[in-house]
Amino acid sequence: MIYIGIDPGKSGAMAVIDGEGNIIALTPFDMEEYRRILTNLPLGENAICCLEKVGAMPKQGVSSTFSFGENYGFIQGMLFAFYIPYQLVTPRKWKSAFSLNAEKADSIRVCKQLFPSANLKRTERCKTDHDGMAEALLMAEYAKRYL
Repeated sequence: MIYIGIDPGKSGAMAVIDGEGNIIALTPFDMEEYRRILTNLPLGENAICCLEKVGAMPKQGVSSTFSFGENYGFIQGMLFAFYIPYQLVTPRKWKSAFSLNAEKADSIRVCKQLFPSANLKRTERCKTDHDGMAEALLMAEYAKRYL
């Protein structure tokens, strides 16, 4: 079984793990990279995705809200095109499964406990871990445990 976690948005990421929790793929948001990863997955195995359910945020501009919605729709369409079932899961629901709140640093800490070998840096030049990549991995783990 293949488990996918997607934290949508420009600062989001996609993570793919197998049934033993081995990381197959982990990448920051990039539409082309997402498509490449899904094309190369062994989808003959069953797969399921935990996609974070989100909406427009207060004080976010109209243009950025539209762009976010466009990306969110792209992700859903891509999952549909690859025949990957997905569930929209609110941040509150998946985070509570790991005893997390809204603190991004806590997501990174818990992710490092569950996936100690994971490289959470957005690029090779980054010095700090990327919370979007940590949260995508946690959502993939959520899918493995609960979906």
